[in-house]
Amino acid sequence: MPDHYYGGDKLRNISAIDTRLAELEQEKQRLIALKEELQKSRPTPPVSDSLSPEQKIEIFRNLFCGRSDIFANRWQNQRGRSGYSVACNNEWVQGICNKPRIKCQESNHRQFSELSDQVIYRHLAGQQVVGLYPLLNDNTCYLLAADFDKGSWQYEVKAMSRACTKYGVPHAVEISRSGNGTPNGYFSKKMFPC
Repeated sequence: MPDHYYGGDKLRNISAIDTRLAELEQEKQRLIALKEELQKSRPTPPVSDSLSPEQKIEIFRNLFCGRSDIFANRWQNQRGRSGYSVACNNEWVQGICNKPRIKCQESNHRQFSELSDQVIYRHLAGQQVVGLYPLLNDNTCYLLAADFDKGSWQYEVKAMSRACTKYGVPHAVEISRSGNGTPNGYFSKKMFPC
């Protein structure tokens, strides 16, 4: 127990303890009410292999809200280098796309692909790896992704998790693509659906 509760006026110290205990009880009740409210407003999707593809796509769209007018495709070249680039309906189309001679940013024939249910299905089925653009046209977003991959990543992830819990922000930790165990992304979602 902290030193300021010992010595001095015993009744004053007991009163201070009682006051602090009452404050903690009020905070506990407030947090319990907030937790119940969050559980009601954000139903947990059923964990089942019997979900239809449409249900899985809907869950994905609700968890990972972002721009639907564009998305990114993951690529990997013959040397093993990889990355993401904006998906284009005209990419590598003969007579329209002039890659690699003309970069995508400089092409007059660039036509962004929409993030359709078909694309999400292929992503969930492991046939295609897509990336989401979380920043919307009005500079708002439904989720935040942070990369923790340096020396003290474990401490940093725990600190972020504690902060999200403290402020009632739903969050999840995603393990990196490399499989080395370091979190590659950390997501927070607004309290309302997309």
